[in-house]
Amino acid sequence: MKKNTIIYAVVATVALGLAACNNTNSKQNAEASAPVVAEGGLKIAYVNTDTLLAKYQYAIDMEQELVAYKEQQERYYQQQTTQFQTDYQNYLKNGASMTLTQQQQKEAELKQRAERMATLEQELMAKVADRQVAENTKLLNAIFAFIREYNAANQQFDLILRKSFNDTPVLYANPAMDITDEILAGLNEEYKNIKDK
Repeated sequence: MKKNTIIYAVVATVALGLAACNNTNSKQNAEASAPVVAEGGLKIAYVNTDTLLAKYQYAIDMEQELVAYKEQQERYYQQQTTQFQTDYQNYLKNGASMTLTQQQQKEAELKQRAERMATLEQELMAKVADRQVAENTKLLNAIFAFIREYNAANQQFDLILRKSFNDTPVLYANPAMDITDEILAGLNEEYKNIKDK
């Protein structure tokens, strides 16, 4: 699995079409940084999701936890594989000294374990994928909730777009419309407060 593939795909959808929000005291800054399209027109801003992924501490922590979980599952699979191979080699060496009944029992056990090993890797990868989906959902919900609160505090933007290097509907945007730093600062502050509790 690529390092940021799933996380990137989820966060890349974060800002598209959302009514955004401002942290408590930055209404004037945001109004100055996000020009109105036309008198009485839409107020639009954008968030750079590449930056959000790279600098949002919750996303960073989540990615590290997912990598550690994946490595744990891989170690478990490797241990099971090694143990099976050792037991099989021991049977080949010592099988002749067993009774016929013992040989049949051991062969049945090894056959059952071999069948289990054939599906174990897929099961473990599915567990990793399920956990990634669950964690990405939590991350996405945290970002959506923050952006809703951000906008509710100041009724500032009618529309926020996402901007990223690889996948974006935005071909050009006035840098003055970029609210990434405000969103990122607010998200990191909120996450730090939650973590410190």
